[in-house]
Order: sequence, then structure tokens, then C-alpha cells
Amino acid sequence: MNGILLVNKEKDMTSRDVVNILSKKFDTGRVGHTGTLDPIATGIMGIAINDGLKIVDFLISDSKEYIATVKIGLDTDTLDITGNILEEVENFSISKEEIEEALNSFLGKSIQEVPIYSALKVNGKRLYEYARENIKVELPKREIEVFDIELLEFNNNEFKFKVHVSKGTYIRSLIRDIGKKINIPCVMKDLQRTKQGNFKIENSYTLEEIKNDKYKFISIKDALDGYKFIEVNSYIENKIRNGRILENRYDEEFIVFINSSDEVLAIYKVYEKDKTKIKPIKVISGVKQKYV
Repeated sequence: MNGILLVNKEKDMTSRDVVNILSKKFDTGRVGHTGTLDPIATGIMGIAINDGLKIVDFLISDSKEYIATVKIGLDTDTLDITGNILEEVENFSISKEEIEEALNSFLGKSIQEVPIYSALKVNGKRLYEYARENIKVELPKREIEVFDIELLEFNNNEFKFKVHVSKGTYIRSLIRDIGKKINIPCVMKDLQRTKQGNFKIENSYTLEEIKNDKYKFISIKDALDGYKFIEVNSYIENKIRNGRILENRYDEEFIVFINSSDEVLAIYKVYEKDKTKIKPIKVISGVKQKYV
């Protein structure tokens, strides 16, 4: 049993909780995810099983889509409603047009500061550990990109928006920055991840459905949809399974090699030291893959 399983995560569960439940369900320790979700968040998580773990790096880099609900007039240490209140503003006035203008100002590339309550490591220690120990640390900054953003709902003290962002974007931080833009503190009240790369929430399964065997795996080949696939004969297949460097006859940065049985053999990329060659960056070999 190999591939990717799309899970619709429930609220108040950690990403590790989901991995542990599925590890027990499928009786394997080879389970991982393609991107975490905070306990407060719900929505799609790609779960890699067995050989599916070999392509996780190629799925983590995908862009993501979210629907976020924002509480206006509140600031907390965690940047969401579960944290300790740092500031509360009751008397404010903001229009729908001002919210839309603020949202649209984030389209394109920008620099975002990582939230202190996050799992990112600084000097070998996770940021949330610094926060819990009340130790000051310089927060990393990274470039993000907002591809699309749309206001869905608005009332006097809340609004909801949909956003499509690059890998590594923290929606809590984006909401904090939106608050700075409108000069009123804002925190995340609710978050749902609706899309990750080509994976959509409507194709995901609840843990209850998985428990009752109502699910279907995505094969490794289908999970890599969007990459260039090349079918090879048995002679080249043997070289690929042994991780051999090959001649570069392809006008692509990444190549996914398959055999006549549609089995994914390996992922290759252009060799930096010699552009006339391609080298394996992930070999997927061994027993023929089986999918449920």
C-alpha cells in the first residue's frame, strides 16, 4: 500500500495526531504529511504512506489555498483567538471597501515575518519553545507570494476571505499584517485549507470515513501530475533502478521515469555539473507498487 491519502482534518487535532491515527490504521510507521495544519485549522492534508514518502518534498513545495475568518479589534500572542489577549479595541470603524483595499495590497510578492508560535527552528530550537520559555529571539523573515485574494464576507467585527499563496506563507501572519494595514489589530478566528497544489478538499476523506474503509489512495504517478513523464524500456529501467546518471535528451528541469507497467521508477533533474546529463534525485524502486 503506497501513495497519497487526502485527509480532511478536524479542528482541535494536531498534524501529528492525524499521522499517528493513520499509522495505526495502516499498520506502518512509514507515514508522513505534506504540510502541517494548526490545531485550530481544518481542511486538506496530504498524507504519504510507505513509498509515498519518497515524493513528499515534491508536494510540500506546492502552493495552497485557504479560507480564513478574521476577528477585528483583537491581538493575541499566537495571532489567533486561542492565544493570550495583548490588545482589544472595541470602538473602531471600518468599511467593506477598506477591507478589500487592504487585502488587494498584499497581491504579489512581499516579505513576511514568521510568527513566534510556529514550529520553524532557529539555532536548532523551535520558535514556539522560545515563546513558552519567554526568551526573546529574532524572528526569521521570508519572501512569500499572494497569487489571488478575495473578500467573501464582512460584518462589523469580522470578515472572511479566500487566498491562494506560495509555500511557507503563514496565514496568521498575513492576518496580522492586514490588521497593520487598516490600523486595527486582527487575529485569525478560523482557517480551512481548501487546496494544496492539485489536491482539492472535495476529494479528501474524514478520519471517520477512513476508519470505515471509505477512501481511495492517489497513486504516486497521479500525485506527480504536472511533471514530465517518460516511459523507458527494461534496459534503461535497470539503469534507473540502480541510480545511474543518464544522457540529457529532454527539455525539462525534472523528469519522472516510468516503465511499461506505469510504475514510477525515479525522478531525475538536470545535473548541475554537466547540463548534458541528468541525475536521480529520488529513486522509487523495489516491489511493484500496489494501490487501493
